[in-house]
Amino acid sequence: MNAQQIRNEYLKFFEERGHVIIPSAKLVPLNDPTTLFTGSGMQSLLPYLLGESNPNGVRLADSQTCFRSQDIDDIGDNRHTTFFEMLGNWSLGDYFKEQQIRWFFEFLTEKAGLDPNRIYVTAFIGDPEHGIPRDDEAANIWQKVFGEKGIEAKIVEIGSQSDGDKRGVNPGERIFFYDDHENWWSRNGGISSTPIGDPCGPDSEVFYDFGEQNHAEGFGLAHPATDSGRFVEIGNQVFMQYRRMDDGSFEPLAKQNVDFGGGLERIAAAAIDSPDVFKISILWPIIEKLQMISGKNYESHTESMRVIADHLRAATFLAVDGVVPSNKEQGYVMRRLLRRAIRFAFDLGIEQNFLQEIVPVIADLYANNYPEVKTKRDEVIAILVKEEKIFRQTLIKGLRELNKFAVGGLTGTELFTLYDTYGFPVELSTEEAFKQNITLSADWRAEFDAKMLEQRLRSQTATKGVFKGGLEGQGDMQTKYHTAAHLLGQALRDVLGEDVAQRGCNINEERIRFDFSWSEKMTPEQIKQVEDIVNEQIDADLKVAYAEYPTKVAFEEMGAHGEFSDKYGDKVKVYSIKADGVNKPFSLEICGGPHVGHTNELAEGGKKFKITKEESSSAGVRRIKAVLA
Repeated sequence: MNAQQIRNEYLKFFEERGHVIIPSAKLVPLNDPTTLFTGSGMQSLLPYLLGESNPNGVRLADSQTCFRSQDIDDIGDNRHTTFFEMLGNWSLGDYFKEQQIRWFFEFLTEKAGLDPNRIYVTAFIGDPEHGIPRDDEAANIWQKVFGEKGIEAKIVEIGSQSDGDKRGVNPGERIFFYDDHENWWSRNGGISSTPIGDPCGPDSEVFYDFGEQNHAEGFGLAHPATDSGRFVEIGNQVFMQYRRMDDGSFEPLAKQNVDFGGGLERIAAAAIDSPDVFKISILWPIIEKLQMISGKNYESHTESMRVIADHLRAATFLAVDGVVPSNKEQGYVMRRLLRRAIRFAFDLGIEQNFLQEIVPVIADLYANNYPEVKTKRDEVIAILVKEEKIFRQTLIKGLRELNKFAVGGLTGTELFTLYDTYGFPVELSTEEAFKQNITLSADWRAEFDAKMLEQRLRSQTATKGVFKGGLEGQGDMQTKYHTAAHLLGQALRDVLGEDVAQRGCNINEERIRFDFSWSEKMTPEQIKQVEDIVNEQIDADLKVAYAEYPTKVAFEEMGAHGEFSDKYGDKVKVYSIKADGVNKPFSLEICGGPHVGHTNELAEGGKKFKITKEESSSAGVRRIKAVLA
């Protein structure tokens, strides 16, 4: 079964078991200042896992596109990618461990065709200090489902990852207990760091054994919780069954949730018994095209082809969701992806423009399952091809800079500048230096590597831990700014016309950043009009409330505004901002919240709404920054 079939079968499997299939959220989260990208399937659903009711019910499933930028520089092994799909299913206070474990095992073995003899699982070892018992319930369920297949499944305690490195796995062992660093979920990680008041609980991870021959040296003995390549995680079931109390203790939740996430690419790799995810049906056609263009083969240029395939797939989906290459935030990450892909193409001997041949292959692989990819295909190709042409011109400029270093020799700092500013891979720079008899300074390598490490640490720091939950960054000021953004959107439509549409929003404690469709600079008079309208609505103390409606009714009958018309499920929350006794609201928007109860809460402390900046964001899109001050 190929990856496309696994995705479809998974959604069908859970739909048949009473789950509503919800659409994939955008890769760029709406109104979440804590993260640049959607990095997991549960990210957009966290409010519901924390207790908010979901308009689609208590059983949900999806295939969520995800992007993780922290390890861009490490892409090239056989199982990691920056872009991936996460198959997910959720129970919001409905079924729990027994059904979840059985269903996932059934899907893997009877639908996806995985060999049950090569499936291994982990569970939580318990924490006596905090009064949390070992998760024998999950382990015993696993033992039963393995037994029903005639598979011996001994249960053993490992403890920490380092304990497993020393111990390894013995014959007959299949279910392993690990500590809270491996098998506990909370928004802040381990048990001790679980936030007060938060739901949390043990998880049970599922691994596929690709064989001892794939165990890399330097990882100790093979066991599921290492990253050695033999055991590869294909899914994780989080069982939210506790809440941390004010005194630091943990009490059982009245309603327990299941949050499951499984990597489509990794399950597909297991289905074809290949530890190399780049050989699956949604990646291998990209590799085949690279082989055809370059005349090189995958076996001799493995890393370069993996990097190019991964980065261009990720960039394609970012473009579909409205990201354009730039020097800031998501656009900067996208530019890095494209430029790294082009640099690695030099290793394949590809020095001409080639994205126009690769991007259509990627778009066609996803067009049937992601309609937005098909709709925006030509636009996406144009964006990426344009950036490639710009970058190749930059490379020419970099070559001129290289020539300036002919006197005195190249230092590590100068080589890093060529890499960071002009996109020159260090190998290309040193090769050109050799051709032109430009000398290199004496451990240049050490200096260059130090600069590279600094860049990587900056990148990781910028995103480290930023997804600890969508509710982070939704405190008092963020909530006020969220409501102010609704007022701003409608005020823009009142001043500029109803064709104005929101194109993005980022909120933190200090300001709103609001992107909207408009092709020209706003006049000072228009900006003043918008400010006045917003402040009038704040002073009018309008009521803010929501109700749930069928999506079609919300859009077509009620006229509600929503940024992502093709990304909503069957039901949506519609927030209205209106005066008591008035039928027509000032603002009517599809949104997940949170909001204040009345607009005059935005004026607490004598604050007024003020636009601090209006500028271009990208072609046809303007950006406003505003504050309550």
